[in-house]
Formats: sequence, structure tokens, C-alpha cells
Amino acid sequence: MGENKNIVRGYCFGTAEDAETARQEVKKIEYLEQHMDYGKTENILLVYRKAVESRIFQTPVGWEYLRSLQGRLLEAEDLEEPIPPVTLYTVFAHRVGDDIRVPAPRLPEKKKSNFKGQFIVSVVVNLILAVSVGAMFAIALTSDQPNILNYERALVNKYASWEQELTERENRLREQERQDVSEN
Repeated sequence: MGENKNIVRGYCFGTAEDAETARQEVKKIEYLEQHMDYGKTENILLVYRKAVESRIFQTPVGWEYLRSLQGRLLEAEDLEEPIPPVTLYTVFAHRVGDDIRVPAPRLPEKKKSNFKGQFIVSVVVNLILAVSVGAMFAIALTSDQPNILNYERALVNKYASWEQELTERENRLREQERQDVSEN
């Protein structure tokens, strides 16, 4: 007798894709089992709610795991919050003319951003920053201290004053030497 590759954990799936989905769910369950702290009820409730809301499990294999988590939560004495039901999002009996609606997955709601207000704040902050950068450049240009903007001018002025001072000293020394020679 040949082995049926569509059987996963005692469930025989109609297609190979469904069986593969169930195998992926088995891996998810094994991962959760390894990392879950079953001693804390709030951890179990958090994982259970996230799995139900995000529709992580789509096959009976995953639903069975959710059901076991739900059972642990029902047995917990320290839980005061209501436990949401395991939502299947599937139809088991279909007749012609039935109006069947499977709700869309519930994703976390995004807060609507106040674009106009954020834009105004951004423009004001940018203007303040531009004015402060301009003020820094003005201070740097008018400062007597050498900086990246005026270091060449400051150094040239400094060396020019040294040269002038040396020239004056030289001239005084020469004049003094002439006086000494003329006195002798």
C-alpha cells in the first residue's frame, strides 16, 4: 500500500498544497511549543489572540493547536478577560443561492496622520534650522578668530603684521648702528 503524501497529523487533505500548508503549520506549532512559557497565562492569551486575529492557522492542524490553547486559557484561574473563539473563515456546506461572505483579515488599524499639521510643523522646523545655519555663517564671517571661512585672511594679516614689526625693528637697529659708527 502506497503512502499518501496528503496526510498530515491524521488529517487527509484533498490537495498537495493544503497538505503543505498543514506541514508549515506543524513547524509553526513546534516553534511555538519550544519557545512558549505556558506558566504565564498572559503569554498564552497574547499568542492565542495574535494567531486568531492574524489568521496564522488555516487548516485543522492549526485549529487543533488553537483549540488546545483555548482549553488552557479556559482552565486558567487568573484570567479575567473573555477568550475570543477560534474563527475558521471557511464554509462547510454550500448551497446554490447562499450568500456567503468571508470577512477580510483584521489587520491592525493604522492611525490617520494629520498630514497638514505635520507639514506645517516640518516647514517651521526647517525655517528655524535654515535661519540658525545662516546666523552661524554670519558669526563665522565677522569673527576675529580664525575659522574655516576666514583662516587664510587671518593668517595673511598675522604674518603681515609680523613682517611689518620685523622691518621696523630692523630699521631701528640699522639706525642705531649708524649712530654708534658716527660717534666713534
